[in-house]
Amino acid sequence: MKRNSILIFLLIILFFILSCKSKDYIVYYNRVNEIDSLYRIANQPEKAIMQYKKLFKKYTPKNQERIKEYETYIKLADQHQKNFGGKKSLYKLIPLIAPYEGSYGSYFGLFKKYGIDSTEVKQRIVDWKKGLNKRLVDSFSIAFVRDQAEGRRNPQLMEKNDRINAQLLKWTFENYGYPSVQKIGLIGNGGVFMPMHPLFSHMIGEKEYPYFKAKMLEYIKSGDCIPKDYANMVDRHNLQIDKVEMPYGSYPSYSAIIDTMKVNHNRKKIGLPALKRISKVQKK
Repeated sequence: MKRNSILIFLLIILFFILSCKSKDYIVYYNRVNEIDSLYRIANQPEKAIMQYKKLFKKYTPKNQERIKEYETYIKLADQHQKNFGGKKSLYKLIPLIAPYEGSYGSYFGLFKKYGIDSTEVKQRIVDWKKGLNKRLVDSFSIAFVRDQAEGRRNPQLMEKNDRINAQLLKWTFENYGYPSVQKIGLIGNGGVFMPMHPLFSHMIGEKEYPYFKAKMLEYIKSGDCIPKDYANMVDRHNLQIDKVEMPYGSYPSYSAIIDTMKVNHNRKKIGLPALKRISKVQKK
């Protein structure tokens, strides 16, 4: 009897381990896009609330730019008097909005409604910043300044700096994983703005490009790299280096020469919304 109990316990543990490993955030992103359509297009906010609630029980929520799915879920639930978890869920939201300095004030009313004052929100954001990887923050603060040296008008200096940054990115991948906003934030030392997409867009001619392309796709699946940054890099490489059509349509100025159905198929494969939905997300 005791042996059977131990065996059952071990099987339960194995089940949870395998469940955690099997979570693919491309599935999450596509589900978010579907649920977001219920809210923005089908005008079914209460159905969207219910489906978001199920999704966030299975996946640790993200809060992507524009869609802002976790924030949207909480605000919709609040508006429609639905239970979203109150303080517990709002505490989860704080680190997701923490990288976006200057926008905290717009959230204080919602937090206050559920018993979290602005002082506590600010302190939790301070604590979040303390938890960032200081070594990476220091390194990438320098890298982003280096990336824009002389406005990228000096070809020799630009090529030299891109090579240095490529080595930093590869070293980071191998030692710390993807340098996400939850690891390094968006604002570096001296107020340097550090969104990853311009840095990676300058890797398209480097010998490490195939390595970055493969690894970033893995990081999309793990939830560390946002699909937009990957799509931007690959599209730019196809256009400027290989001189072929872009698979993800991340440059609207080229929209007239792409196969929309093919592009939307490719976008779904990495968790991006269809091209037509982008404008609807921006409007609402």
